[in-house]
Amino acid sequence: MIYPLLAVTNVIQSFLTSGLVGQIITVGLVIFSFVAWSIMIDKHMELKRLRMLNLSFENRLRAERTLLDAPDAHRERRSIPYGDLFADALEAYWRAAAIGQEKGVDTSRFRLEHMENALQRALARQVLRYESNMVFLATIVSGAPFMGLLGTVWGVMDAFSAVAVQQTASIQTLAPGVSAALLTTVAGLIVAIPSVFGYNYLFASTKRLITEIENYASSLADRLELENS
Repeated sequence: MIYPLLAVTNVIQSFLTSGLVGQIITVGLVIFSFVAWSIMIDKHMELKRLRMLNLSFENRLRAERTLLDAPDAHRERRSIPYGDLFADALEAYWRAAAIGQEKGVDTSRFRLEHMENALQRALARQVLRYESNMVFLATIVSGAPFMGLLGTVWGVMDAFSAVAVQQTASIQTLAPGVSAALLTTVAGLIVAIPSVFGYNYLFASTKRLITEIENYASSLADRLELENS
């Protein structure tokens, strides 16, 4: 129990010894750490929830004999990515069919084209939804070590400047300033290391969901095309 208390005491002492710039950078890195953890936890829960909803919706669609005459309840599940694609595809299909009836022409080919275009737009929209906040997390991963390095370099400059003013170059006068300067590097690494692992995990999960929704869009288009023929 003594060593953790000593470590905490040393960290606090180093923080109080550091200059204003070092303290600002350290506090900023602590805030970024909370933000990064919040993003990683929320994103993991969101992707897990969306995948479960997608699989459940896809199973319900498989139970339907025809998608073109599927219940309206399936078109109202736009909060589900798969449901959003399905709703857009059917709305585009029947919109093209209604225009054909008004003009008295056969629009079977145009129905499929409109449906496929709607699927592509909905797919792009859901991909952006999957990737939301990932850019900000990547910025924290890449930026935190540089912020820590900036604080260290600035602190070392202050330490040597203080030594120059005192005109003494003993380890006792230099060590506190250098120790305080290194605190920002430690803080930057503490932020970046968990964030890079979390980012890579979330990136892999996002790519898996994107692949799954692309396959779903392709299967949905094939099934609607078969029903239209």
